Amino acid sequence: MLLLDYQNVLIQSVLTERFSGAPPASIDQTVSDFDGVTFHISTPETKTKIVVSINIRCFRELVQYGAEQVLQRVYDQYVIEPEVGYDFSVLVDLESLPAEKEERDELIKNISLMKRHAMAAPFEHAYEEHYKLKEAASQYTSEEAPQGVREGGDIMAIHYREEEAIYVKASHDRVTVIFSTVFREETDRVFGKVFIQEFVDARRRAIQNAPQVLFRNDPLWSCKECQVCKPAAPGRSDILVPSSLDPQRMPDVISHIQTFRDYFHYHIKASKAYIHSRMRRRTADFLQVLRRARPENEEKEKKTASGRTFKVQGA
Repeated sequence: MLLLDYQNVLIQSVLTERFSGAPPASIDQTVSDFDGVTFHISTPETKTKIVVSINIRCFRELVQYGAEQVLQRVYDQYVIEPEVGYDFSVLVDLESLPAEKEERDELIKNISLMKRHAMAAPFEHAYEEHYKLKEAASQYTSEEAPQGVREGGDIMAIHYREEEAIYVKASHDRVTVIFSTVFREETDRVFGKVFIQEFVDARRRAIQNAPQVLFRNDPLWSCKECQVCKPAAPGRSDILVPSSLDPQRMPDVISHIQTFRDYFHYHIKASKAYIHSRMRRRTADFLQVLRRARPENEEKEKKTASGRTFKVQGA
């Protein structure tokens, strides 16, 4: 199965070209990404100063979970006042780039991963909360643990699409991520269920340490429990994805889990396209069989000058 890129490939290619010593040129490009995210890469002042800005639908929610701190930590001296109409901006001066090629490549990678870093804030917050709850729970038995430790942290909602959201909840023994997704067609829901079942079967067959993935057509968390949930949209399904808790794997897990929805829907569409192509191929084969079955001495009708018709046996 295809794994989608985490970075924005267009921004990566533009910056790679500019950082490689290409002659300075004016840039003014608006780039679209998954989930309605928009980038703007431009040179508003001079050709040697490149500004990259990002606009995310749920940026205000991400700020509540520490997005500004995460972005400041990653981009540090490159952060500037956000461009009008955008949520976050960085400026890179081509005349003061890092001397080492590895450092320049790392800068290109980080800027092209701007969406990933912004969306990582609630997941990092959930991991930190999990480690605190785990330490607190280790001092009690399961029956003696305080209610706050047993119930876990608050549910964090990220409404990153118009009718869809990601819900993240930390507990003392796990970090749970729920993708609330809307299927416009009933066939997509059937494909989705089959696709998720493959995750379950893979865990049973070969990958014993893989997280268990669940798929339900009704909300996994009720709105009474989750005060940030919006009313369920028609065709909504919830996908529960427990997250790996290894601190060393945390960056990779956050990157993988962010692209899960895009990965999920991409393969649903790819499966439908493959089935349609097989149906067209099978139809073409049937038509070819019918053409070959047509008799060679087929009777044909001809008309006389007066308009009368008569049949002629083919030679």
